[in-house]
Amino acid sequence: MSPAVVPPVGARIRQARLERGTSLRALAREVGVSPSLVSQIETGKSQPSVSTLYAITTALGISVESLFDMRESAVASSPGVSPGTVPHALAILAAEPGRRIGPLVGAGGRETLELDSGVVWERLGRVPGAETDFLLVTYRPGGSSSGSGALMRHPGTEYGYLTSGELVLTLGFEEYTLRPGDSVCFESTTPHRYRNDGEVPAVGVWFVSGDVQ
Repeated sequence: MSPAVVPPVGARIRQARLERGTSLRALAREVGVSPSLVSQIETGKSQPSVSTLYAITTALGISVESLFDMRESAVASSPGVSPGTVPHALAILAAEPGRRIGPLVGAGGRETLELDSGVVWERLGRVPGAETDFLLVTYRPGGSSSGSGALMRHPGTEYGYLTSGELVLTLGFEEYTLRPGDSVCFESTTPHRYRNDGEVPAVGVWFVSGDVQ
């Protein structure tokens, strides 16, 4: 896997925290983790798990999609440029002309987020202003969306299609095993967790729509 860009997730989180006027300790308290972990994530010394990442973005009122878009926030704040408009999209392209946001993203040009607990997100595309995370998700053997085993919940509606391997989904009080060709959809506010108990990577295509903005 050779990502085209490794987005500065920690820098984006720190930027959003400072814009919100939230102290590091206050964010850690709201998310339920230690201040040292938040500090390590912001400085790039540690990667968050899926559940911690969603908890942080929810607390800061930003979308997971925005973690890929450090420059987009600066464009959105430019005078006379309204988010979600054609000028907004063109301004993003002008700010970073070499960056592919569609309509075609080649296999070697996908941006990648390497998360804790053996999870990798690859961005499959992006339409500026759309509230959708469009991802190729890989759970390595033993990988889980939550290192602590806790269930997570976040805004949005989740759609997933597994292409290879097996993935166990805990959804509320139920547990499901996804195999190649299986699909799932549910409100992401329902407590849930994914884990790979197998010996090969579990890979699938995921959409999370209506994410927090």
